[in-house]
Amino acid sequence: MLSLFLSSTPTTTTALLSLSKQSFSRTLITMSITLQPHAFAANPLRSKTPNPNHSFSPISALESLKTQLLDATNHQPISPTFKVLPFRKGRPLASSVADDTTVFWHLGWISLADCKGFLANCGVQLSGDSLVYLGSRDEDDVVYWAIDVSSEGGLVTELGSKGLCFVELRMLMVATDWADQRAMGELAIAGHARALMEWHNISRFCGHCGEKTVPMEAGRRKQCSNELCRKRIYPRVDPVVIMLVIDRENDRALLSRQSRFVPRMWSCLAGFIEPGESLEEAVRRETWEETGIEVGEVIYHSSQPWPVGPNSMPCQLMVGFYAYAKSFEINVDKSELEDAQWHSREDVRKALTFAEYKKAQQTAAAKVDQICKGVEQGGQNLSADYNVESGELAPMFIPGPFAIAHHLISSWVTQVSLIGDEAQLRQLNTSMSNL
Repeated sequence: MLSLFLSSTPTTTTALLSLSKQSFSRTLITMSITLQPHAFAANPLRSKTPNPNHSFSPISALESLKTQLLDATNHQPISPTFKVLPFRKGRPLASSVADDTTVFWHLGWISLADCKGFLANCGVQLSGDSLVYLGSRDEDDVVYWAIDVSSEGGLVTELGSKGLCFVELRMLMVATDWADQRAMGELAIAGHARALMEWHNISRFCGHCGEKTVPMEAGRRKQCSNELCRKRIYPRVDPVVIMLVIDRENDRALLSRQSRFVPRMWSCLAGFIEPGESLEEAVRRETWEETGIEVGEVIYHSSQPWPVGPNSMPCQLMVGFYAYAKSFEINVDKSELEDAQWHSREDVRKALTFAEYKKAQQTAAAKVDQICKGVEQGGQNLSADYNVESGELAPMFIPGPFAIAHHLISSWVTQVSLIGDEAQLRQLNTSMSNL
């Protein structure tokens, strides 16, 4: 981890040298996750690309799309090419490929012509207003779109015959190999698309006058159809604070359970921001309301898009913090939590080293493969995936690497503590000052 700082810019180095020992130690914690994006972050698609040869804005892409939809006689390849990702009830279309040892899932992109044909078979004419612009990549001449086909039940069978299936985004999330950059990119695209699809579903009417809304700018915003109103409506992001509460004196962390959690899983506290409230204030208020613990210092860690929350809030942003406790007696609000307890660093370390995450990932990937083959239609409950090969169950475990809670907790467990180690601090200061 120290190599991260030794490769810092002179400005960063100067700032780090001015930190107190405690602040420096906590900086090590908060920086440790920034080397790899969270799940659903680092979307490889852009709304505008810096390449001037194919800078497709949402409006220019929509105009080209409408031209291709209207020109039924032109069968020659046209630039840009369009690919479409269908969604059904919040589930993206996916496919699966298995070799001797590994199962890989992919997003089920289909061509514009195929999308038009599939819908025509269901008696539906594809229009530009039914597609939502997702973006394009720097390296190709392809523009990517999403479409909601929830009302077209006949597509399930037709697409299923081609090895494609609609899969819960949470299942794809668990089935994604954290080390697979390609899969992480596809998961980010699917999360972004699902958030937009769900936002369209809950913003069909103007909140000001009640009239219907119509999509604008290739589905990136909506507008009231009432000529006297014409209110512009954009996707909103609902921030959620998620915090690991730490007892610095006794070297332990506060973890909680909700009744909806799978057995033996513990996680961080979390809560919504109230109007007129800062993020730090929300951390302190939620911790006090749910556990009766008073929090003092609040340190930012990282943030994560979270499109798999409630459908009523499809564009959530998890904002992660460390919160240092000033009181330690727990008084659980049973309407919010099932339980909350202090856990030692060693107990949490054992929960992290438990080999349930890889097994869950492989089990979920196998389920995706079975669903795409038509063998398994339901069974998308992930509770049974968390077991060990021997059949013995760990006393506790925390959410897997797809969740920001995992990284809040693992960063705390593995932190390099420089507090009280004057020799190590002086050596690090000397190394950085010689850069």
